[in-house]
Amino acid sequence: MTDLIPAWVNGELTPVEKLAVHREGLRHKAVSVFIMDGQNVLIQRRAMSKYHTPGLWANTCCTHPAWGENPADCAVRRLNEELGITGVYPAKRDTVEYRADVGGGMVEHEVVDLFVATASKDLNVLPNRDEVMQVEWVGLYDLAAEVTRRPGRFTPWLRIYLEEHKDTIFGNLVRV
Repeated sequence: MTDLIPAWVNGELTPVEKLAVHREGLRHKAVSVFIMDGQNVLIQRRAMSKYHTPGLWANTCCTHPAWGENPADCAVRRLNEELGITGVYPAKRDTVEYRADVGGGMVEHEVVDLFVATASKDLNVLPNRDEVMQVEWVGLYDLAAEVTRRPGRFTPWLRIYLEEHKDTIFGNLVRV
């Protein structure tokens, strides 16, 4: 089965195969989740088997909704599929758009629904090794500093979120 995700083709939202979306750099829908414990955020290191940005650190969870899928349902589904996280229901913060080269001739041009949830650091996290090779709780100040010092360790979208959208994402939680 191919993964069909919502993308704009000739100005119309239509289901398009996920790999084709990235190869053609089509504008498409996405979901990003940040799980917070105070000023700490759960981040993940992408599995080496991912077809783009393998081994790079990203926010808690990021994905594309299936065709016709509600973004909030997608956020909950992918937290479970990627990280084995259940019982967490993120709240939508906003929608942002970005475009970034992700290597290998692929582009992410995403219209992203941003979600934030709170949980404690003792949250049960069971990463799916096909998706995630490592998880870590990190302070937002430390994360922002590390992204500035060593940007090549992080996905383009996490860098963009921290550089351009931190107030939207973390505004009433903490100041980075």
